[in-house]
Amino acid sequence: MPGASFCAVAPLSRLLRRHPPPLRGEGRHRVRLAPILIALGLLTVPAQAQPAETVIRVVYLGKRYVEPLPISLVETVASDRGVQGARLAISENNRTGTFLGIRFELFEMIVGEDEDVVAKGRDLLAGGDRLILADLEPKDQLALADLPEAKGALLMDLRTSDDALRGKECRANVFHLLPSLAMRADAIGQYLAWKRWKRWFLLAGTTPADRAYAAGVKRAAARFGGRIVAERAYDYDPGSRRVDTGHQQIQTQMPMATRNVADHDVVFVADENGSFGDYLPYNTAEPRPVVGTAGLTAVAWHRGFEEYSAAQMQHRFELQAKRVMTERDYGGWLGARILGEVVVRARVTEPGAMRDFLLSDKFGVAAFKGEALTFRPWDQQLRQPILLAGPRMLVSISPQDGFLHPKYLTDSLGYDEPETECRLRRRS
Repeated sequence: MPGASFCAVAPLSRLLRRHPPPLRGEGRHRVRLAPILIALGLLTVPAQAQPAETVIRVVYLGKRYVEPLPISLVETVASDRGVQGARLAISENNRTGTFLGIRFELFEMIVGEDEDVVAKGRDLLAGGDRLILADLEPKDQLALADLPEAKGALLMDLRTSDDALRGKECRANVFHLLPSLAMRADAIGQYLAWKRWKRWFLLAGTTPADRAYAAGVKRAAARFGGRIVAERAYDYDPGSRRVDTGHQQIQTQMPMATRNVADHDVVFVADENGSFGDYLPYNTAEPRPVVGTAGLTAVAWHRGFEEYSAAQMQHRFELQAKRVMTERDYGGWLGARILGEVVVRARVTEPGAMRDFLLSDKFGVAAFKGEALTFRPWDQQLRQPILLAGPRMLVSISPQDGFLHPKYLTDSLGYDEPETECRLRRRS
């Protein structure tokens, strides 16, 4: 447009008349003219070279396992549990990393139920990936960790709670993010001791996972002054629970499973698959509270938790995922967030150096629990307060007041260093 060129030239001509080009030696006019020309785009300044960006690739490796259906239609099963938490943490890492020339990338590899996830993991490791968020069941977790290609890698276990993986089957390249079964049982055991509910009736399912949790309950009773006054195994067949008379069957079966038992203060249920535990509240033969895997549960995260700015975390997650945050989402968030914390704070990207920092006194991650979370050097389990919650609300947080430890109060939950069967044995 003719007017456009006039507008660009006319002001410059007036400026040049007002400030004529400097003569030799007139430095002060030279200084005045340069900013004017730069502002008008008629003079360029050489740009400084930008430092190369460091890209950190994190792999989310998972499998669509066949999982038990929820006992109630009220609870929906999201297909993206875990990975949504990792996505949120990666975005948070990048908000800090962008100022330091660091960018985090999340590569998602989630295979179908009939695919070999360990083989996929081998391919990724052979291709150079060393930072893995492992959303895997125990068998696949161990198989992946034992691959020759996994030597020197960092596998962040965001799914399992098995004590064996933190004990005899511990691996130097695996860090465990969620509480172990022993930690969960101890968290409830401390609360029952604080309430002086010392007589426990243990009702356990028949699966290996149920038996493992029941072993943790017995251990907690011995540690915190509880007494298991009765123990029963219960094999529940859901059968026709959704037929018109399903509630009548439940109303009959649950009292039968809990009657003729010595006096007890609580029913401690071990039902890892969630096949019958939620039927126990209000259906026991005697009016007793239910704790364990149903009723009052011990979890790393809960939708009703709002303390220590957790409400902000809940809100950010719901905006992203369009649903509430689950415990596995929290595990995915922890894994990616911890890796980001190491890279940004220690300025290291080599897995060996990252592992050393994770196990050092310098590491701690803020995770909405009121204190920095750290790893136990002897089994690489993340120390953390554990939430005790009902279906909708937070009830308490363990460790409970009065349960002390020489170093970390959270080490009163689960296996302490003198008790561990893990042979990593790295001293803190």
